[in-house]
Amino acid sequence: MNVENKIELLQADITKIIADAIVNAANTSLLGGGGVDGAIHRAGGPEILEECRKIVARQGGGKTGEAVITNAGRLPAKYVIHTVGPVWNDGKYHEEEKLANCYKNSLQLAVDNNCKTIAFPNISTGIYRFPKDGAAKIAVDMVKDFLSKTDKIEKVVFVCFDDENYGLYEALLN
Repeated sequence: MNVENKIELLQADITKIIADAIVNAANTSLLGGGGVDGAIHRAGGPEILEECRKIVARQGGGKTGEAVITNAGRLPAKYVIHTVGPVWNDGKYHEEEKLANCYKNSLQLAVDNNCKTIAFPNISTGIYRFPKDGAAKIAVDMVKDFLSKTDKIEKVVFVCFDDENYGLYEALLN
């Protein structure tokens, strides 16, 4: 199957997406925050926070570019994959590479947990100020590259909350 046929673009609320896994743009505490992170924790309920606390007790907080998985609580997904995106500092601290790792490690965690469908928000483009155009290009390139090397993922959904991100992804995917 063509890689492009496995990618879908939606403008929606990621907490309403039915998928095996949805990705949370988490912070290093893994204990909830603002934006997508807060929305996922609120909609999913205390089960997600409880599992995040166990992860923190076991390994400490999340590291930028890495990913961990929990149940999805009350969300329509089976799992939440929490990845910590980089804070943008003019590209001086390998932010592009760290953001690429968010996508790669989230996809690998999905494969490792037999997830066939995964939905991504626009990681690091909110309060972390990663330039939206650059973030979209990294996301699309990483997902296409990963999908070209595996048949384990059947669908990747980019879920954009705002018009600007939706337009950027639409241009890259068409």
